[in-house]
Amino acid sequence: MPKLPDATSRLILRVAIAVPLYRLFDYLAPTDVDVHSLASGMRLEVPFGTGKKIAFLIEVSQHSEIALEKLKPIVRILDDKPLLSAKDIHLLHWASDYYHHPLGEVFNAAFPVSLRQGKVARIQPQQCYALTELGKAATSEQLKRSAKQQAVLGYFQSHYPANLTETELTDWDKNWRPAVKALLAKSLLTQTLSEKFYISQHTAGNVRAIKTPDETIHDNASNLQLNTEQQAAITAVINSLGKFAVFLLEGITGSGKTEVYMQVIQTVLERGQQVLVLVPEINLTPQLEQRFRQRFSVAMTLSHSNLTDKQRHTAWLNMQQGSSAILLGTRSALFTPLKKPGLIILDEEHDASFKQQEGFRFSARDVAIMRGKLLNIPVLLGSATPSLESSHNANQQRYQHLILSQRAGNAVEPTLHLLDIRNKKLHHGLSETLVSEIRKILEIGEQVLIFLNRRGFAPTLICHGCGWVARCRHCDANMVIHNYENLLRCHHCGREQRLLPTCPACKTGELTPLGLGTERIEDALRDLFPDKALVRLDRDTTQRKGSLERYLTQINNGEANIILGTQMLAKGHHFPNVTLVAIVDVDSGLFSIDYHATERLAQMIIQVSGRAGRAEKPGKVILQTRHPDHTLLNTLIREGYSHFAQIALAERKEAALPPFSYHALLRAQAGNPNLPLAFLQAAATIAKTYKTDHTQILGPVSAPMEKRAGLFRYQLLFQSNKRSDLQKCLNELIANIDSITHVKKIRWSLDVDPVDLF
Repeated sequence: MPKLPDATSRLILRVAIAVPLYRLFDYLAPTDVDVHSLASGMRLEVPFGTGKKIAFLIEVSQHSEIALEKLKPIVRILDDKPLLSAKDIHLLHWASDYYHHPLGEVFNAAFPVSLRQGKVARIQPQQCYALTELGKAATSEQLKRSAKQQAVLGYFQSHYPANLTETELTDWDKNWRPAVKALLAKSLLTQTLSEKFYISQHTAGNVRAIKTPDETIHDNASNLQLNTEQQAAITAVINSLGKFAVFLLEGITGSGKTEVYMQVIQTVLERGQQVLVLVPEINLTPQLEQRFRQRFSVAMTLSHSNLTDKQRHTAWLNMQQGSSAILLGTRSALFTPLKKPGLIILDEEHDASFKQQEGFRFSARDVAIMRGKLLNIPVLLGSATPSLESSHNANQQRYQHLILSQRAGNAVEPTLHLLDIRNKKLHHGLSETLVSEIRKILEIGEQVLIFLNRRGFAPTLICHGCGWVARCRHCDANMVIHNYENLLRCHHCGREQRLLPTCPACKTGELTPLGLGTERIEDALRDLFPDKALVRLDRDTTQRKGSLERYLTQINNGEANIILGTQMLAKGHHFPNVTLVAIVDVDSGLFSIDYHATERLAQMIIQVSGRAGRAEKPGKVILQTRHPDHTLLNTLIREGYSHFAQIALAERKEAALPPFSYHALLRAQAGNPNLPLAFLQAAATIAKTYKTDHTQILGPVSAPMEKRAGLFRYQLLFQSNKRSDLQKCLNELIANIDSITHVKKIRWSLDVDPVDLF
């Protein structure tokens, strides 16, 4: 920190602001500020343009390249001290440098919306309700005229003597207010303000913060029999607590990975430390949350996009202040500050959802590993189908490879079968053999899961007379039929229109759906099995809050015979009575211009297959295909995912593709196709003057989907076998990119380590 200035000088505050500019901004400090009270990471309010913005202090200086009379003073200092630790601030600087993203936007990503807006970093008191003496003794008979009031009173009595916050009541039942108001009027409840931190359902009134080592942690697994592989994995991670190490826990579905997590978490909690657990999509893993809550009676916090800004504000501060011991969150929770960090876990580490695909394009997996290194704590990556990058790092002994090769308990792995449907009669995509297998399972009272990774009724509407196809005007894509809503919808830009009664081209031809979607399969299954209960799980049926949880409860209670759905079925769900899984259209992933496609298909097949036969009942998986001799399918079925991964890595090495080289993708788009193409050609010219022999610049070329949402898209690929050479080339490119003509007329982005080439 610089010395105090003399009377003739002014302190310069150099700040980062969340704007898409690769620079810092200088402001004058207040004349009465003590230089020793300023620290990197503090939030400031500053004038910017015609308004004000929240800024993050980066450094204090006595010099500026801008004349002092042109500098504006800051409006105010918002924090007495930084809300992030020095190590977390270091992480943000590293992420900004590595992903070549403006520092202000990277800092912004580390804070919840409320703190980005300059609100006070304090947990806001909530309205809180508790039973009165009258309410404690009240009976449902007294409220027989109102079933709702009876239910609310019963809920309070079951949680006595806890005070329940508005958040907790909303978690339980969104329509609680009228009944609570009536119970207040009857003096059965009382109302207060509380600073009780946000805890989701299940634990109201039975919450403790981080435990001291002599406290007992509730453990309902004391009688659980661990196998030798689980025990070895637990011991390895526990022995590394207090120092940095990365573990890749590769466990087949049902092998007890979650139990390994929980045993290690238990030890971390006993050490008085916090745990950050990241999952691909929090709303797809309610069972993980439930298992954690049942296991640990410490304060646990959630952080994901379905929460309100106030809830995320409170969750962030609970971890930052040490009030909560476990944070279960999605990608964006990665930067949440931890007062006493002990462990970071990424479940389903292979999942592409861990890569941010717009704005600040970071990989949560890779940044989590750097964060673990800076905090000097272990990072545990778990998956039944590890990414090829992680498998490669394990092969290179950068990660410690922990393997769970057997299912926990007496459960056996499902058997996989290829079903050749060439020249076979299909009923809306379902072969007669598959229908027969489904019927057998339903007759013995077990459940069937049908997987198709395409929502809607059909992906194409075509004229049988002239061949006209319903295309999106704004994208190079077909409109998807959504029969139940009587709509055609583009799944890329969201454009919708009513289903057409006649062909707009020839006016006479019959319009026919072509291809399969979940709606169409649902209709076929209802025709074939009219007396069976069917649940469809896809983005269209689970849009409403709480709908997914209701469907999962219905499935687990045995109220559904057939489960039909898309990718969301592949992750984290445990359906003990599902003994048959059918993948209707496995071929759609076999042929793609993206080299990631085969890896994703293999992961999807294994993940979906893992839903079968999770308990004592053996499971069977049927893959309908027109390519029964395909190498990928046969390798997976005969030798498993690990063997597939080693073959795929050998192919990547031969082709010099990641992880044996390093990629960055410069994308550009505009309404005029000539502008992004010219921009990328100029960018390539700049980059070529700084690249070494280790780096190739490929393109520019049009994106696989050239037009999307009315914009023409082009891209430039950088490939290098030396990461440092690639980074130097990108540094120079970014430093000079504003010099390109028309740069302000196009949208561009740089994606380091892209997970797809679209």
